[in-house]
Amino acid sequence: MKKDIHNRADIEILINSFYDKVKVDDKIGFIFNEIIGTNWSHHLPIMYQFWDMVLFTTPGYAGNPTRKHVDIDSKIKLNKEHFDRWLELWNETVDNHFEGEKATEAKDRAMLMADLINMKVEMSRGGNLVQ
Repeated sequence: MKKDIHNRADIEILINSFYDKVKVDDKIGFIFNEIIGTNWSHHLPIMYQFWDMVLFTTPGYAGNPTRKHVDIDSKIKLNKEHFDRWLELWNETVDNHFEGEKATEAKDRAMLMADLINMKVEMSRGGNLVQ
């Protein structure tokens, strides 16, 4: 039996494993590699903090994911297939390492985020983004 996500160390395992898959993925890897390049040592701690906040309400994350994705969309058009693939890899990674209430919550929240950010990216193209 796999354990649930309990703490920051578990989040780091999840995030590192997830981005190892993303970096080489033929559908979305190019987006991350183009935007992040080799600066993963900067990006990964931000993601640790973000998911620590999402799953455990730990303070410290101060970013704006919607704005970040709208900015990315101005360079590389993001579409629903990109968000769907991101979610597929996320769920696969969670399931490979964890099971339990927090693991399920991580997948549920990721699905909500993917849908919301995709919608807001599309709205921003028409000048209708409300943040």
